[in-house]
Amino acid sequence: MKILITGATGLVGSAVAKRLLRDGHTVVALHRAGSDRSLLQEVESQLVWEEGDLLDLLRLEQLIRDVDYVVHAAAMVSFAPRDRDQMHKVNVEGTLNVVNACLHAGVRKLCHVSSNAALGRPDPRRVLQGQEVVIDESQRWEESPTNSQYAKTKYLAELEVWRGVAEGLRAVIVNPSLVLGEGDWHRSSTRLFRYAYDEKPFYTEGMVNYVDVQDVAEAVSRLLFSDITGERFLLNAGSMTYQALFNQVADAFGKKRPTIRVGAGLAAVIWRLEALRSWLTGSTPLITRESAKSATHRFRYSSEKIQNALSFTFQPVDHTIRRVAGSFGREEI
Repeated sequence: MKILITGATGLVGSAVAKRLLRDGHTVVALHRAGSDRSLLQEVESQLVWEEGDLLDLLRLEQLIRDVDYVVHAAAMVSFAPRDRDQMHKVNVEGTLNVVNACLHAGVRKLCHVSSNAALGRPDPRRVLQGQEVVIDESQRWEESPTNSQYAKTKYLAELEVWRGVAEGLRAVIVNPSLVLGEGDWHRSSTRLFRYAYDEKPFYTEGMVNYVDVQDVAEAVSRLLFSDITGERFLLNAGSMTYQALFNQVADAFGKKRPTIRVGAGLAAVIWRLEALRSWLTGSTPLITRESAKSATHRFRYSSEKIQNALSFTFQPVDHTIRRVAGSFGREEI
């Protein structure tokens, strides 16, 4: 089969491309001009590279009419206020264009890579202090101060997919939690590994939900060629405190564990200092108001639906952390 992947050079897109190549499929990698292809270096010659932009509908239609399936993994992730307009264009308008191009071409199926953030979170004013909230696919979006602008764009992007389904498109949605995998540890979730390697002393008091990038790629592949359509699936291998995650990553590198807990009060000070630094230097803030809030919550995501639908099993987190930590060579360090 011939499959187009948007965002093929990213953490998830690159893993999906490698997974599909192993099964002998022809993979068309959509990329922007000048994009970093390093995550696909080992299979670069096996891919069909096509330059394009999600906001160029005519180009998308030209490419999609020549493939059987589409995996839409491209997205912009940012918690910086200055990126909100561009993030809306890429995540919402870009998905609208992909859906319309798929409908126009009559592809066999679309798999949209969303995020667990797109399900939204309950208003914390209705949650008891210290209570752990379990969220599954039945969660309905509600306006809440715990929902980031990124989450809102992913929610709106999903609405475009559901519109496509209503118009006859066969599609599935996957909602991964924090994706752990080999990549550039200066960007995306892989920065957590660099943080631990550098022996940063701080950790937040919240919980983190995680999933191995290889499990995301496996789920996308199996769902893409299944008879399942018009469904969404949370992909979450488990939950742990940020302290436990950083401890395991630090141990994998043989580094010191973080020891200073950052509560809500200190987090509020830090994001304000980062906002000032960002304004003065023109750089991207390391911590924003949204990311500081999200790191102190206790939400857990259930993956029972995909486990039951596909008899799916997730890799244990200690195995994932050891593999990813071991993937960084001297050139990264």
